[in-house]
Amino acid sequence: MLVTGGAGFIGSALIRYLIKETNNTVINVDKLTYAGHLENLEPIENSDHYHFEQVDICEYEAMKEIFRSYKPDAIMHLAAESHVDRSIDGSVEFIRTNIVGTHNLLEVAKEYYLGLADQKKKQFRFLHVSTDEVYGELGEVGFFKETTPYDPRSPYSASKASSDHLVRAWYHTYDLPVLITNCSNNYGPYQFPEKLIPVVILKALQGKDIPVYGSGENVRDWLYVDDHARALYKVLEEGAVGETYNIGGHNEKQNIEVVETICSILDNVQPQDDDKLYKEQITFVTDRPGHDWRYAIDASKIEEKLGWKPEETFDSGIKKTVQWYLSNIDWCQAVTENNYGLERLGAGG
Repeated sequence: MLVTGGAGFIGSALIRYLIKETNNTVINVDKLTYAGHLENLEPIENSDHYHFEQVDICEYEAMKEIFRSYKPDAIMHLAAESHVDRSIDGSVEFIRTNIVGTHNLLEVAKEYYLGLADQKKKQFRFLHVSTDEVYGELGEVGFFKETTPYDPRSPYSASKASSDHLVRAWYHTYDLPVLITNCSNNYGPYQFPEKLIPVVILKALQGKDIPVYGSGENVRDWLYVDDHARALYKVLEEGAVGETYNIGGHNEKQNIEVVETICSILDNVQPQDDDKLYKEQITFVTDRPGHDWRYAIDASKIEEKLGWKPEETFDSGIKKTVQWYLSNIDWCQAVTENNYGLERLGAGG
């Protein structure tokens, strides 16, 4: 099984799951950008079933050689630039990796697939992992379904929408056996400290202002990353070819609720010396350009068709997440050294 982007947040969670909980041999293909770190895979790096190749998915010949060498039965494609704020500051890498890279991978996979024997063709799958942000935004009510029309609002979501369309085109045009998933906001251990939850934890511990965009009332559906990993494998193994499956955590929260919950947990597990409450560090800042109001996933299809449900509630998952960061400050320092200092991104202008 070939996993692209396996040194990233979701990709590494998937590989840790595959190595620990299944009998699969995994080839991790990752360019190792600022957000990809082999430290994320230390728990399984010595497994005989794990292999790593530092390759850019945009490199056609290098990817062809990996397919020739390893002869994978399945592709789980997670390699992507994923941070909305960074896409606002500069979209070039998002277009290159998310669109051009996906196209390149599809072309290599198509050529490889067409050369397989009939029995191998029946087994082969290409799973493309995407985001709920391709659907745009919701008002106060309603949920994203697999049939919701695409309406991306940021350079990031537009690039992911483009890659989704490419994958579907390769299915309809070339009969490449694809599957697509669109997930809600992930959180959990090993998330690079540019996203909301790790930023809040680390800013709080540093005694710095905790930035909250706008009024903090924007709503997201939160999915614990290990639940997502289980869902991806479930879709790969049991999903119907050509189908899309939305993956959500059933945990709608306003951003300010998330921040205040983290502050409350920290007050209990690591109170400040002066008994000051962490929520006193919350500071409202100018909103992100084009900040979507609300995302919420209808995950009934994957539940009804494949029997998957999230195991973690937001309360249980966020407690595990905060505790993990408290216990792994060295990891945070290692992965951000010389490449990110928790500064504001995506302010626009």
